[in-house]
Formats: sequence, C-alpha cells, structure tokens
Amino acid sequence: MNRSFLAACLAFLLAPSASWAAYPFQDPDLDIEKRISDLLARMNREEKIHCLGTVPDVPRLGVQGSGHVEGLHGLAMGEVGGWGGGSPLPTTQFQQEIGLGETWDPDLMRRVGNAEGREVRYLWEKERRGGLVVRAPNADLGRDPRWGRTEECLGEDPYFNGTMASAFSRGLQGDDPRYLQSASLLKHFLANSNEKDRGKSSSDFDARLYHEYYSVPFRMAIMAGKAQGMMAAYNAVNGVPCMVHPMLKDIVIRQWKHDGILCTDGGALGMLVTEHKRYSDQAPAAADAVKAGINQFLDRHEKPVRAALYKGLLNEAQMDEALRGVFRVMIRLGQLDPPERVPYRRSIPRTPPSQSPRHRALALLAAQKSVVLLKNQDALLPLDPATIKSVAVIGPYADKVLADWYGGDAPYLVSSLEGIKKRLGPGVRVEFAPDNQGGRAVKLAKRCDVVVACVGNHPLGNGGWGVRDSDAEGKEAFDRESMRLRQEDLVKELLAANKRTVVALVCSFPVTMEWCAAKAPAILHMTHSSQEQGTALAGALFGDFNPGGRLVQTWPRSIKQLPPMMDYDIRHGRTYMYFKGKPLYPFGYGLSYSRFDYSNPRLDRAKLAQGGRVKVSVDLRNSSLVPGDEVAQLYVRHLDSKLEWPAKALKGFQRVTLAAGEKRTLDFVLTAPDLAYWDEKSSRWRLDPGKVQIMLGASSADIRQSVELGLE
Repeated sequence: MNRSFLAACLAFLLAPSASWAAYPFQDPDLDIEKRISDLLARMNREEKIHCLGTVPDVPRLGVQGSGHVEGLHGLAMGEVGGWGGGSPLPTTQFQQEIGLGETWDPDLMRRVGNAEGREVRYLWEKERRGGLVVRAPNADLGRDPRWGRTEECLGEDPYFNGTMASAFSRGLQGDDPRYLQSASLLKHFLANSNEKDRGKSSSDFDARLYHEYYSVPFRMAIMAGKAQGMMAAYNAVNGVPCMVHPMLKDIVIRQWKHDGILCTDGGALGMLVTEHKRYSDQAPAAADAVKAGINQFLDRHEKPVRAALYKGLLNEAQMDEALRGVFRVMIRLGQLDPPERVPYRRSIPRTPPSQSPRHRALALLAAQKSVVLLKNQDALLPLDPATIKSVAVIGPYADKVLADWYGGDAPYLVSSLEGIKKRLGPGVRVEFAPDNQGGRAVKLAKRCDVVVACVGNHPLGNGGWGVRDSDAEGKEAFDRESMRLRQEDLVKELLAANKRTVVALVCSFPVTMEWCAAKAPAILHMTHSSQEQGTALAGALFGDFNPGGRLVQTWPRSIKQLPPMMDYDIRHGRTYMYFKGKPLYPFGYGLSYSRFDYSNPRLDRAKLAQGGRVKVSVDLRNSSLVPGDEVAQLYVRHLDSKLEWPAKALKGFQRVTLAAGEKRTLDFVLTAPDLAYWDEKSSRWRLDPGKVQIMLGASSADIRQSVELGLE
C-alpha cells in the first residue's frame, strides 16, 4: 500500500461530514428545506404514515427520530408518569408549574427550563431513554380556579403567562444558534380550562378575546420563545374541535410563522368520532387533521391515515407538507447530523446532572422564590430560632412531598417536617401529628412554643386515575366543585390551643378560607412537588430568606363569586381584569418582611403612535431595615374609550432585590402593540386613540403611582 493511497484514505476520514454523507438529507451544510425534500423523496408511503406518530424513525434510511417526554416542572421519568419505559430514573423536581409562575422571575424560569433540558439530553444520549421533544410548558390560561389542572398552568394573565412560558421554552431549547438542546412543545391549544366533558365541550368567545386573551401566551411562546411544537386541545373552539380547526393553519402557521410540530392530545383522533361526533369514522377525521396542520398523532393513527389515502380524502403531497415540520425539528435537534457536529451531543456529562450541586441549588432557589407570604400579623414571622424550644408540626402531608401526574422521581425529597427539623437542629424539640385523632394535635399545640399547620390539597386527590376522595380536590379529569380548605377545622382547633400558629398552605390552586385569612396570624403559601419543599418552607419561617413570591390567580372569597364554569367570556367576572366584588387575595399579591416605596413615575414621551414605544420609569426604595425582593407590576387602563376594556391589564413586571435603604430606578418599555386591540371588522391590530392610565404598584389591587399616556 503506497503513501499516496494512505494519504487519500486519511483525508477522506478527516473530511467534513458532508463528504461522506450517503444522501443529501444527511449533509449538515445543505439547506434544511432541501434536506427535507430529499428525505421525503426517498421515503415510501408506509414510512410517511409511521412518521405521523410521535417517533419519526426511518430505519431503512438510518433516520432515528426522537419521541416525546413530559416535563412541566422536571423531567417525568418516575413512578407516576412512567415516561420513557424501564425503571424510574431520578431527575431534578421543581415545584408545580403554577408555583414556578409565583416566582415572577422569567430569568429563573429560563434557568429551570435549561436545567431540565440538560437532563433530557443526558438521558437521551447516555441512557437511551426518554425523548427530546418535551411537552412543556403548559401555556393554558387559568381563567377559572376550579379547573382541575390549575396547577399545570402559569396563572390567569395572558401577558404574564406568555412571558414566563417564553422563558421556559428558551431554557429548554438552549442557547446554540443552530441546534436545540431539546424541543419545547406547548400545551394545550386553545382555551382548554375545563375537565368535565373536555373531550366534547366547546369553548365559545369572540375574536377579541381570542387574540387579546386566549391565544396570547401561545403566540408569545412561539414568536418570542421560539417553541418548536404545540399540542392541540381536546375541546372545540366555537364549535370546531381544535385539532381540525382552521386556526392551526390560518393563525399558528401563517400568521405566527410556526414551522415545527403540531400534535394531537392522547386519543383525540378517536374523540372526533366518539365524543365530538363530528365524523362517522376516523379516516376523514385523520385526513382533516393533517390538512389542518396536524403532523403528529398521539393515537393509533396508521389505519385511519391509510384509509384516508386509499379513499382519496388525503394525498401524499399533503402528508409531505405536514411532515416537513416534524423533520425541521429533528434536524434542529441534530438527529440527522453527525454527533461531532452537534454541541449537545458532544458535551454529555459523565454523571447525571440531577446529582450536580448546580441543579440542587437551582431547585432550592426556585422553591424559595416561589414562597408567597399571605399574612403576617404583628410581624410574627420570621420566627427567631433562638427563642424557640419546641415546635408542633401538624398536618396530613407535613411528612411528605407529593407528586402530581406530570412530575418525576427526585434524587431526594425534603418534606416540611424534615426541613423544619434540619433547620432547627437537635436543640429544639420538633413533634409531629398528621391530624387531631384522639386530640393528639391539640395536645402538641398546647405544649409547644409554636405550631406550624401544614395544610392544603393532595395533587392526585388521594387516588389513581378517575378517583378522588373529595369534591374539593382537583386534577386531570376532575374540576373542583368546592374550593374549601379541607383542613380549616383543624386550623381552628390548633389556633384555639396556641395563638402562635402559622398556616403553611401547600396547595396547587386557590382555596376559599375566609376564616383562616381573618384569624390566623401568619400564612405562607407554596405549591407541591419540589425536592426542596421543606428546606424552602423552613427558610421562610425562620428568616433565612425574605419571601418575595406573588400570586398568579385571583383568590375568591367564595365560589359564588365565580361565573358558570363553561362561560368562556371572561368579561362576565373572571380574572382580576373583570372580577366582580372583593377577592380574598388579588392577582399579583404577596407580602414581604421589607417595606417598599414607589415614587416619581415618568414617561419619556407624552404620546404614542402606531409603531412607537415609550419608556416608563419609577423609583423604588426599600424603606425598611431588611433586604428583600419586590415585584414591581405595571398595569394599564384605557380611559374614556367607547370600546370595552379590562379594568386593568398587566403589561410589565420586574422582580428586584434591594438592600435595606437601597433605591433603584426601574424602567419598563411599552410598545404600540402592547396597547392595541384586535379590530374584528378589519381583522388587524389597531390603537384606540385617547388616554391610557399607566399604573405601577405591588399588586393588581395595590397601585402606588400612575401617569397618563396619549394614544394617537
């Protein structure tokens, strides 16, 4: 063998990947659309039908597609979710999505998403488990707190949900300009916030609410967050089931320029026949879904699609058009490229990221930032550990961290009881009772210095699928028919025994608890499922950090304050924007161990025209001796308009940390689109000329300063 031949062989082996690509679709340097065209041209009809499922593999051509995983607040590879097959694998578990929302911190949301994305990629590359398409975040709006899946949403406000969902999507997908760490798939498009009859119900509302409320978080997460996928909801919108609705192509694809995955929910194809009764069989249903823009079915879709092709209801060109979105995502994930070209395939850590100090610290930080201080009468909190010799921890779930349907198995769990014990150490007696059976809880309360009443809900309703032990419990498949705090009588007994009783409300959704709100001296709120739940609760109780979380839904005093469940016109009294009467706690509410003053609101211009922007500034000062976080919120109200507008609408927020006595100027930017309305006659966004009041404050009900802006 001569030297020239050896040199030629070596040059071939070391050449760029394109030089040894067997087919053009394997060439990373070729235009992505040309790659997809080449791949589709080489696939046969049966391979295309298969790729309309959730794992777009083409083994004959060496194409390995990626499937889906769940990951609303941590990758679900555990006992409950069981995603990915095989034995459970530990993954970092953060608090439920609504608790992540209560941090009011988009950068933290991005970091949480990024950590989850690292774990998704690690398990896919190292363990060959799971998938790279992550069904998260849930961009649905919590328009009614009775909704059983309230814990899966980020809140009730469209701008807020869109901002937080965009941040989470960006985190999941990573920062590489070319490749995705994982692909974010939003749930559930659109207006999906009732569990009863969700497979056949219709969410009905006008075009303004469609564009200004229900679609906003999805639009923001697609256009700003660059989310790569979206799941169509089970329900219909104005009578048309979402998975065959023209809005998928007309709005999502054409207006928002989404070019990735559009999938059905599980079993939704069959529901078009059995629940919605829109079709007599699944063949025309499958055809209409593909033509509407669906390119992945979470069903046994092969037979219906095959029948649709045979009957001429669907043609191969239409199937090709749909599949382009799937393969765009696969290429962006690096699934069709040599591993050395994909940074997320080159830099896989040796050990699971869930074991890293970085991820554990992030889980703790997220839990801490989510704690909402609802009440602190006479500055009972923070408690001084030096003055406490005994603590009674009471409640049915105080010794547990509870998972929901879409969480996984954490590498460790710190319950409320364990967190308090660890924080106080062996020098303080910590006693526990799950309830007051035999009067034990009251006896403990009487003999201890402080009582921590750990109350709330069970995220699985104390039962498996289709089972719950109370109408006050909500979860997937069940809306709540009662919003009462189930343990309020227990709190009454504890308070009668010991006035120094702190209510630690660990709950997935708003509850009605007027008595507790009036009588309990201190109330903290957080949500389930964080592996650091107990550490965060103990830290808030004993002053290791200053709570700065804020509520993301309006908490009613009574369920009677809510309109009928299926009324999707939020103008009839839903959310802080249209709520009638006085709530128990308003949207954006949360206290602090610090005090904050707002002053000197100002604009950099007096009027705003189409295409313009205005800077809004306000001075914020921590006027206390305690460092802390404030969530400054900006709302707008249209004055003297002939159109119907919300009483106020959130258009900006910032969570900032200020030292004692520190003053800082906060700047917000409002653009003309932020203040526009959807004109149904012209089907376009317009400014409503007149005056807008810009309000700045600590919650939707606590406005501290305001200025007026003219719209031209």
